[in-house]
This record gives sequence, structure tokens and C-alpha cells, in this order.
Amino acid sequence: MSVTIGSIPNFQVPTMPSADPNAASAGEGFASILSNAVSNVNQVSDSAQAQVGNLLQGGGGDINNVMIAVEKADVSFQLMMQVRNKIVNAYQDIEKMQF
Repeated sequence: MSVTIGSIPNFQVPTMPSADPNAASAGEGFASILSNAVSNVNQVSDSAQAQVGNLLQGGGGDINNVMIAVEKADVSFQLMMQVRNKIVNAYQDIEKMQF
């Protein structure tokens, strides 16, 4: 059984907020955007774990879809870790500044 590229659902990339400081009051804040991103990574990971568990218990899951879900979870987690690393580096740079 083959899976065509068209059958893979689109990966949704979160949009970045505008640089306008007045736009923060109208839209979401940085903390809520970051919280939503972490929540989405958790959902993708939970979905992958559920699919793996279903496959291991003899469920009717397709191994191709399970592997795609696991890879999505892995890439999402790696992206989240890179964003975290950038935030930590930015904080450390600000911490080193002399005022």
C-alpha cells in the first residue's frame, strides 16, 4: 500500500505576531502564543503515542501513518527546543547588558 504526497495533511506553522507594540493589545501576547505552541506540540505527541499504542495492541492502524505521526511529533519537539534555545540565548544576552 502506498501513500501519496497529497494524502499527507498540511503542517500548520504558527504565525508570528507583528512588530507593532500597539498590536499586542489587540491580539495575543507572547506568552499566550508560546503556550499555544507548546500545547500544539503536546497534542501532536499525544496523538503519535496513541497511534503507536494502537498499533502495538494489534489495532487496525497503518504503519505508514504511525511513522508519519511519530516523525511529526519529533520535528515539532525539535522545533520547540530550538525556539526555547533562542529565547534562553536572548535572555542571556539581555542579562549581560549594562544599563
